[in-house]
Amino acid sequence: MRDYKRYDTWKVAHELVKEIYIISENFPKSELFGLTSQIRRAAVSIPTNIAEGCGRSTDKEFARFIEISIGSTNETEYLLLLSCDLNFTSPDTIADLNAKLNLTRQKLIQLRKKLLNNN
Repeated sequence: MRDYKRYDTWKVAHELVKEIYIISENFPKSELFGLTSQIRRAAVSIPTNIAEGCGRSTDKEFARFIEISIGSTNETEYLLLLSCDLNFTSPDTIADLNAKLNLTRQKLIQLRKKLLNNN
């Protein structure tokens, strides 16, 4: 079984989640069960699916969980855009987080390619 904590991709995604938790603390309390919850769940899904995929027995199965993580990066990116449009956070904060999201997405795509090329 693979150790997800050894993957740079997981490490970057984990750091991103912690930052999203911090910034979403400042969202309006009325959004606790709305946007705050949604953005946190989307972000947490990225490293969670990497971890779950590491428990799978084949590279193809692992690659499927990486695909789900990629989808979660897209969802998180949109939710960050929405939070900025609603003035819950600043464009500068979003730009920084989007750079980290893009790095995460690139690493996920590279890992997925590597896994699928091993078959």
